[in-house]
Amino acid sequence: MNKSPFDRNSLENCLRFAQKGHSILLFEDGIYGALTGTRFETLLKGALKSYNIYVLVPDLQARGMRTENIIDGIKSTDYAGFVDLVAENKTVQAWL
Repeated sequence: MNKSPFDRNSLENCLRFAQKGHSILLFEDGIYGALTGTRFETLLKGALKSYNIYVLVPDLQARGMRTENIIDGIKSTDYAGFVDLVAENKTVQAWL
């Protein structure tokens, strides 16, 4: 998911349609959903029970954030990990 959850409802829609065990990658402005202390923290903590949630570290860093700022349980990944996620998952869906 690459859109800020503060600008659109993409995060909520993604979580509503994702199925248990699916992987969700937060990248570009989507990384803001992974940050602690936001209104999305409770939502994502609950979602971690059903989904594998990742944040793209280069996008996090490009916005002045660090991995210490992300919600516990969200996994950090790099570009190689991004490619691995695409290869490991049968379907890739972009949420706009």
